[in-house]
Amino acid sequence: MKQKKLLALTHSQLRHMYQHDMPELVCLAEQSNNEQEFRTHLATYIAEHPRKDTEAGKQIQLLIDYDGKQIHELSTDTDIHISTLSLLWQFLEGKLRTEEVTTDLFIDLFQQFQRLEETETPVISAGKLRKFSERWPTGTDPQVIEIRRRNKERMIHLLIQKIESRKNLSSRFRFEENTSYTEKYQLVQEWWNDFRFHLTMAVKTPAELNRFLGNSLSGETLYLLNKARKKGMPFFATPYYLSLLNIEKEGYDDEAIRSYVMYSPELVETYGNIRAWEREDIVEPGKPNAAGWLLPDGQNIHRRYPEVAILIPDTMGRACGGLCASCQRMYDFQSERLNFEFEKLRPKESWEKKLRRLMTYFEEDAQLRDILITGGDALMSQNKTLYHILDAVYRMALRKKKANQQRPEGEKLAELQRVRLGSRLLAYLPMRINDELIEILRDFRQKASAIGVQQFIIQTHFQSPLEVTPEAREAIEKILSAGWLITNQLVYTVAASRRGHTTRLRQVLNHIGVVTYYTFSVKGFQENYAVFTPNSRSIQEQEEEKVFGSLTTEQATELNKLLHSREDVAHTIRRFLKKNHLPFLATDRNVLNLPAIGKSMTFNLIGFTAEGKRILRFDHDATRRHSPIIDKMGKVYIAENKSIAAYLRQLNYMGEDPEDYATLWNYTQGVTANRFPLYEYPEFPFRQTEAVTNFRIEESS
Repeated sequence: MKQKKLLALTHSQLRHMYQHDMPELVCLAEQSNNEQEFRTHLATYIAEHPRKDTEAGKQIQLLIDYDGKQIHELSTDTDIHISTLSLLWQFLEGKLRTEEVTTDLFIDLFQQFQRLEETETPVISAGKLRKFSERWPTGTDPQVIEIRRRNKERMIHLLIQKIESRKNLSSRFRFEENTSYTEKYQLVQEWWNDFRFHLTMAVKTPAELNRFLGNSLSGETLYLLNKARKKGMPFFATPYYLSLLNIEKEGYDDEAIRSYVMYSPELVETYGNIRAWEREDIVEPGKPNAAGWLLPDGQNIHRRYPEVAILIPDTMGRACGGLCASCQRMYDFQSERLNFEFEKLRPKESWEKKLRRLMTYFEEDAQLRDILITGGDALMSQNKTLYHILDAVYRMALRKKKANQQRPEGEKLAELQRVRLGSRLLAYLPMRINDELIEILRDFRQKASAIGVQQFIIQTHFQSPLEVTPEAREAIEKILSAGWLITNQLVYTVAASRRGHTTRLRQVLNHIGVVTYYTFSVKGFQENYAVFTPNSRSIQEQEEEKVFGSLTTEQATELNKLLHSREDVAHTIRRFLKKNHLPFLATDRNVLNLPAIGKSMTFNLIGFTAEGKRILRFDHDATRRHSPIIDKMGKVYIAENKSIAAYLRQLNYMGEDPEDYATLWNYTQGVTANRFPLYEYPEFPFRQTEAVTNFRIEESS
C-alpha cells in the first residue's frame, strides 16, 4: 500500500487491513483471553518463525520483552508503563477506546510485523540521491541572488524610514540634516556591509517583521508571534538574515531557514516552562552537576566529558545573531542568562578577574585538553574582548605546560591541544568576519601553536545550502586564511531532513573548505514538536544517503593529514574528492544529545506510546571517554515526541512524497558511527596522569 494512503487510514480501516494481511496475528489475539496470554502466544509464534533471527524478528522479540514493564524516561524524569502489545491486543479484539489511542501506533506496528514476511525494501541509488540533492538551490545560485537583491532593495527603503524615526542621535548610523534621499540610500547600502548596522537595526517585533517581509505573514502567524512577545519570548532577526527568505510566489523553498525565524505554536505555548534538556547544565554551588563535575560558581563553564569544557564568557558572547527556534539553549534564554540586551552584556571590570579564575579551573584540571568558547555566540564578543579571552587561554596553556615540566611521568596533567570558537554568525551575519578579527585569530594561532596547541577550529552552524551566500563564502575564505579550520553542525529539523537536503549542504560546504562535524537530532521536548525529526530518519539518512560519501580507513587517514597541512583547505578538499570519486565527505556523525551522558545514536526500539511515538533505549557512545558517572548509569530511555506517521504527514504537507521515505519504518536501531580522525585528540608526548579531578559522585546518585 502506498504510504500516503496508509497514513490516512482510520482505526476501522486499519483493523480490516490487519485481518486481511495478517490473519495469523489476528488469530493469536482471538485465542487470547487477555494481554498476558496474547504476549505469551506471540512469543511462541516468534520463536517458531523461520525469520526469528532476522532484524525484524529480533525487533518483535524486543517489543515482547518490554511489554508490561515500567521504564524511567530520562528527558522528562518520569516513569512510563509500556503497553505496546496490550494496546495491540485490545485493538485487534475491538475492545479499544480508539479516541485514546491514535492510528499512528497501529500503522508503525503493522510495518514491524510486515517486515517478518517481506525482504528488505531496496534503498535508493546514487543516481536517485543525485536527483534528490539537485532539488535544493544554494545561496550562490544566480536566481537566488536576484531574489535576494530585490529583498535588499525593499529593505533599504524600510531601513531609511527606521533610521529617520529613531531618537538615538548618538548612534553612528544616523543621517545628518539636509541629507538627500539618494544620499541616504547610498549610506544604507554602505552600512549594509557593517555587521554592527544589522545588530543595531535588528527586527524585534512581529509588526516590523511583517513589514520587512513585505506584509507576507498570515494573520495566524502574526497572532502567534504577538502571543510569544507578550510571554516575554525574545525575538531578534537581522535585516541580512531576513533578506535570505523568499516572499515571492515563485523561486526557492526557504522552509529550512524560515523555520529558524518563525516560532511554532508548541514553542510559544511551552515558553516559560521549558526545562533544561541537558541536565548537566544545571549547576548548584558546591555540588557536582548531573555528570558528576564540580564547576566554579556561576554559569560560565559547562562540562560533560573529561577532556573538554565549554566556556561561556560574561560578554556580548551571551547573545546571538538571532534566536533559533530550535535552540538547545532556549532554557537559558527563558531564564535570561542569554539575551539580546547588548549594553547589559558588555563586560564589566570584574570580568577580567573572573576570567583568570575560570582559566585556573582549566589549568589545574588533570584531564581538560579542549576548550570550546561559545555562548550565545563566541563571535558576538567585540574583537578587543575576544583578544583578551584568547590571550587568557594562551597564558593558561603556557602555565600548564611549564608546570608539567616539574611533574614526573605518569603524573603530568593534560595540556591544551584544541581551541574552538562556537559561532553561527558565518550564516547569520558573515560580515562580522572582518580583517581585525582575522588578525586576532592568526596571531593567536601562531603563538599557541608554538606551545603545543594543535587544533584551531571555528565550530559553526549552517542549516541549509541557501545560507551559503557570497558573503558567507568570503567570510569562510578569510577564516581559512588565518589557519583555522571550520567544522559544521547541522540541526536535523524536519525541513532539513528532506531527501537530499543534507547531501547538498555537505557538497556546498566541502567545496568551500568546510568539513562537517555533527548532524544533531532535535531534542525531543514538546516545545520542539514542529521541528523534531525522529531518530530513525537520521539513521535512514546515514545508511541511504550519507553512505555515498563514506571514507575508507586509508582515505580518512590521508584526508586528516591533508587537513593538518598548511595548504589551501578548500582546494585540498576539492582535489581529494575528485581523486577519490566522492560526491562529498561524510565526516559528520549523526547523534542525539542525551541528558547527562553525552552524544549517542546507539539505540533500540523497545516500545510505543499510545500516540505511536517510539520509545528508544539508548546506550552511551563507546567510541569516546565519558565521565566516570557513566559506570553508575544503566540504559537511557527516551520517548520521542513525534510518531513516524506524524513526521511523514509533515513531509507530505511540505510537498514531499512519503513513498520516497518508505524504508523509514525499518530503522528501529542505530549504532553511533566512529569519529573522523580529525576529531580525535592527538597523543601526548608524555605519560599523562590517570587521575580525575574536579569530580564527585553524590551518594544519592
